[in-house]
Amino acid sequence: MSQFWINMLFVGASFALYFGIAYWARAGSTKEFYVAGGGVHPVTNGMATAADWMSAASFISMAGIIASGGYATSTYLMGWTGGYVLLAMLLAPYLRKFGKFTVPDFIGDRFYSRGARLVAVVCLILICVPYVIGQMSGAGVAFSRFLEVSNSAGIWIAAGVVFCYAVFGGMKGITYTQVAQYVVLIIAYTIPAVFIAMQLTGNPIPAFGLFGTHVESGMPLLEKLDAVVNDLGFQDYTADVDNKLNMVLFTLSLMIGTAGLPHVIIRFFTVPKVADARWSAGWTLVFIALLYLTAPAVGAMARLNLLDTIYPEGPQAEAIRFEERPEWMKTWEETGLISWADKNSDGRIQLYNDANADFAPTAAERGWNGSELTVNNDIIVLANPEIANLPAWVIGLIAAGGIAAALSTAAGLLLAISSAISHDLIKNIINPKISEKGEMMAARISMACAIVLATWLGLNPPGFAAQVVALAFGIAAASLFPALMMGIFSKRVNSKGAVAGMVVGLCSTLVYIFLYLGWFFIPGTASFANTPDNWMLGISPLSFGAVGAIINFAVAYAVSMATEAPPQAIQDLVESVRTPKGAGVALDH
Repeated sequence: MSQFWINMLFVGASFALYFGIAYWARAGSTKEFYVAGGGVHPVTNGMATAADWMSAASFISMAGIIASGGYATSTYLMGWTGGYVLLAMLLAPYLRKFGKFTVPDFIGDRFYSRGARLVAVVCLILICVPYVIGQMSGAGVAFSRFLEVSNSAGIWIAAGVVFCYAVFGGMKGITYTQVAQYVVLIIAYTIPAVFIAMQLTGNPIPAFGLFGTHVESGMPLLEKLDAVVNDLGFQDYTADVDNKLNMVLFTLSLMIGTAGLPHVIIRFFTVPKVADARWSAGWTLVFIALLYLTAPAVGAMARLNLLDTIYPEGPQAEAIRFEERPEWMKTWEETGLISWADKNSDGRIQLYNDANADFAPTAAERGWNGSELTVNNDIIVLANPEIANLPAWVIGLIAAGGIAAALSTAAGLLLAISSAISHDLIKNIINPKISEKGEMMAARISMACAIVLATWLGLNPPGFAAQVVALAFGIAAASLFPALMMGIFSKRVNSKGAVAGMVVGLCSTLVYIFLYLGWFFIPGTASFANTPDNWMLGISPLSFGAVGAIINFAVAYAVSMATEAPPQAIQDLVESVRTPKGAGVALDH
């Protein structure tokens, strides 16, 4: 059986499973559409939340970024995992006790203001839209390679699949579909990693193999990788970073951005009790750890395998000839995610750091005229089994896993957008008298429109998956996270303060991002070059979310202190939400 039909078998079987689950668990009421009826078991919800959170950025892009950037990019690992701990400890149980359907629902009621609810809806959409771009882009990469279609066609296929099970199933259908998707993606991620770890280090546990010995050279794996990349003009893979402030702020931005992600927060509204929300958070951490402990090893080993493919005799020897390139490179070239330009007309594939001025004399001595191979970071995990010459069924498995990761998070994000529009905007602001049937119809129409928008944006993304997703985390950090924290832990912050904080935090972050990445991400509209020399105080646009959060907190408290205190009923509600036992309207939820 050819590799194409093996891929079709794995992907087709996973699709059939998703459709079957979605039909079985289709939503019949608004409560089932928004929060799966509120009766999901903590372990089930933990697995679904892990799938919802471990997006295409985690499955497809993160290891690619780590492979390219080494230690400096470990911020993604630290920020995303640390942020989930914040969410589990500081937000999830309290929000579940409040007993609402959505994040804008909580903000609107806690800050007793339609304006606060509306601002929260806008923030939610601005968070979810960039995030879903990453998922659709990741799905397009996976489909284009493994189903041998164009990237655009892959995105349209992904949109169709999500439409089939998300529009009709709502949160109930998505929850149980995500359980299946988690099983698919974690098996797909770990099995190739185990094979590759065994090949390179003889250790079947990738996390241990990363710090083990490279079998062929007898050197520690990371030391071997450092030597190889250094010989090609790149900085050591394990090199420290110069800008510690930016690294800390970026990690913090990812952490508090994670804790403010609306599509993850709403998952804690699906369990029966507050105690179940805590257990659900704990199980989610377990399921997430299975992938996140493996990702650094996947990135490092993929980088070494790629360079060994280009320089089979070592970086000091000649690179392979273009006509002798392996089959996997030819296949990925068809997607446009790998390209080669013979700059010195020698017929060989040179890959090195041509931006390193200190390495230029060495490159000139070897007759090189610029690095000739361009490899998109998003293909590293998907191509890993082929680079390591693993069996065909492993490649089929990674195809199903990459697609599952993108679809699971895309569905959760689209549901968050749909719920915000139908429940918070239409039901609570525009037409409070709308019937349940009408609200369900509005939710499904909103979902369909969100899918169309996500598809169009996926066809024109401003960056590769994890980078686009990082922007969403920055917006979440600067807007919703401070409002949620102050809504739970401060009785003094009022509606005026919350609205002012969210607006100023959001606007300051967006303006800073647009200055360097282009206004509304339109190419050629950036006011400054996106380089460290131009950053204010050395702060990257991707790191500014943490600064935006500080601005949000400061403005909210300043405005609240200068205006009247919240009504006593709201202060009593906040006290009730924070108190394990006692009276209060939230206690019965």
